[in-house]
Amino acid sequence: MANILDKLAEEVDKIKESKDAGKKASVKDSSSMEDLLKNNPIQIPNVGDVLEGRVIEVFSNYILLDLESLGTGIVLGKEVKDGLGTSKIKKGDVVSATLTDLENEDGYIELSIREASYGKSWDDLESKKDTQDVVATKVLDANRGGLLVELNGINGFLPVSQLSSEHYPRVEDGDKNKILELLKKLVGKEIHVKIIDADRESEKLIVSEKAAMSEKERKVVSELQVGDVIEGEISGVVDFGAFIKFLPPSKKESDNDADKLEGLVHISELAWQLIDNPREIVKTGDRVEAQIIGIDDTRISLSMKALKKDPWSEIEKKYKVGDTVEGKVDKINPFGAFVYLDQDIHGLAHVSEFREVYPEKKMEDVLTAGENYEWKILSIEPKEHRMGLMLMKEKKVKKEEKKEEKKKKA
Repeated sequence: MANILDKLAEEVDKIKESKDAGKKASVKDSSSMEDLLKNNPIQIPNVGDVLEGRVIEVFSNYILLDLESLGTGIVLGKEVKDGLGTSKIKKGDVVSATLTDLENEDGYIELSIREASYGKSWDDLESKKDTQDVVATKVLDANRGGLLVELNGINGFLPVSQLSSEHYPRVEDGDKNKILELLKKLVGKEIHVKIIDADRESEKLIVSEKAAMSEKERKVVSELQVGDVIEGEISGVVDFGAFIKFLPPSKKESDNDADKLEGLVHISELAWQLIDNPREIVKTGDRVEAQIIGIDDTRISLSMKALKKDPWSEIEKKYKVGDTVEGKVDKINPFGAFVYLDQDIHGLAHVSEFREVYPEKKMEDVLTAGENYEWKILSIEPKEHRMGLMLMKEKKVKKEEKKEEKKKKA
């Protein structure tokens, strides 16, 4: 503090001399500095304020700054040795630094260039978030949840869900270790992202590669229309469906994988039959055709079953209400049993109908998944793809019984 007060005293002397020039002092030398400071206030900074100073000298472990009327400031310690925010500083530069101590043990005003840079870094990141600028960043590391990146010297996170279709890890069995292996391959690469969350208080920085790509993809997607038929390759199969990569009309002859768009075929759009596991219908690398059934911004929804004839459109030619038919139990749920009458047509034997016939039994005690039984068709709703069934025989329909029936008829 003495350093600052000395400087203030010098300023006061100058003011006093200018006022007393040409006439005899009318007050004693003890005329208070306090009165002069009231008339000519000089603001003393607080810890945390950002000051500007000119670099006097750069040493290996500290930097001296000229703070004019405040005296000499010093930047020292780890941030100088590490070069954080100071590596390009040279003598004569004017820099910003955060005041950390008005007077250290050596009498200097202690400052931190790193803290000032940190504040400016967050200012810049918040501005880029608001303007939705696309920025480049290098991938530092990866974990099962996503990628670790750095912007303006601040660490950020890119969740897996925010990766572009080019970098999204397609792992069919969802193995987290395999996903991590694919993410690790991105370490060291430069990618382009948009900032989607920047909170300096919690030091949370979240970025999105998908958002950065959306503007480019939006222009390409504008070439497409609902109803268009595309041909492409299955790029990944997950529990809820399959992804198809395909070239847009303007890039039909391209060999560059980056030119491809990607759409999702939901599990319900893979085929007309009920599907528990999409991997039983398609696998990665398959060449397929699909129809575009929805476009939402850059998200493309596809259907493979839309290109196939709906087996329910002529169901009444094959099955009628009141018929007794054979069907195989696919699975049993709390609300009933799903039964396949053939490859595409299925029905539901509701638990309420079952209890009327077998009030003392559970479905699981009577029915076995994968086995055939006889059923009565209670209702058919072709547009909704629904059929109501009721169990006719408790015992399974066996191949031997079928042979005997054929012999009797012959």
